[in-house]
Amino acid sequence: MSEQTRTRDQQVEAPASDAAVGGTAFAAVLMIMIGAFHAIQGSVALFQDDFYVVTPRYVAQFDLTTWGWIHLVLGLLVLCAGFALLADKTWARVVGVILAATSALANFAFIPYYPFWALTIIALDVFIIWALTARGRRSAPLDY
Repeated sequence: MSEQTRTRDQQVEAPASDAAVGGTAFAAVLMIMIGAFHAIQGSVALFQDDFYVVTPRYVAQFDLTTWGWIHLVLGLLVLCAGFALLADKTWARVVGVILAATSALANFAFIPYYPFWALTIIALDVFIIWALTARGRRSAPLDY
């Protein structure tokens, strides 16, 4: 279809801005780092039980071995999705948002064991969700 025959109802998709591409790349690198952090967090829970303080009477009461496996598996998934996002795979954006939300929820439940670290990971997860969902949005369609 040539530009002369386009109607006013049709929208032309603009290329993503440099800031959006940079934000996505930064989110991918953050996902790789968070995946590694989760894997380390899970390994510590599996191999050094006395590192984390176990608090009684919290909503999500799992033993540290369970938390270790949760963080290890989640970390590997987030790590792989981060590499896929760097490779510009289409599905990686949706999977990244889902895994970042899952990571934030898992760390919310992990707050009593290691509060500062869990809250730091939650903040990074929120940034990842924002960066992956805000790419290329515009307030008004382009008119040609």
